[in-house]
Amino acid sequence: MGCCNGEGSPINSFALVSYLPEPLAGFLDRLRHELVPQCEPRAHVTVLPPRPLIVSPEEGWRELVEALHDFEPIRVELGEVEVFPVTQVLYLSIKAGHNELKRLHNALNRGPLYFEEPFSYHPHVTLAQDLEPQQVPGAVEIAGERWRGFSGSRGFTVDRLTFVQNTLENRWTDLRGCALSSRVRI
Repeated sequence: MGCCNGEGSPINSFALVSYLPEPLAGFLDRLRHELVPQCEPRAHVTVLPPRPLIVSPEEGWRELVEALHDFEPIRVELGEVEVFPVTQVLYLSIKAGHNELKRLHNALNRGPLYFEEPFSYHPHVTLAQDLEPQQVPGAVEIAGERWRGFSGSRGFTVDRLTFVQNTLENRWTDLRGCALSSRVRI
């Protein structure tokens, strides 16, 4: 996903994310901005990658809430700086919570929310994307150095999900959110 929380002309592109808590989020936002200065980041884990909807956003939201009914919060622990080979996207891997996030994704990617994604779902936290190939090694070095120097907790709980919509300007707008628990609130 591109940068988050902007305004603009909405398009038929939606995703489901979980924003990271502070101080981890602030650290990762600063790192992402250092690596991609034109980005206005908001650190998150994507549960449903960007997709068009064949139903209204309201109907899509209702489908999500129904499917989330039995899911409990997920404890996540971030791993190391890695690079997706095809896209050259830099990211932080997820050590703990990886399988649970995949199970959540698989439960949600169905019915009117189904989308044949171009890549297999791989939970992660994006650090940089859309870099020129020659920029990638330097960005990996900087990201690794900064991440090794981070003294805060690398763990957090995915306990709130936010339904977001993209714009023509590639700015993601929060639409609705809910707590992830045995009783989802609308």
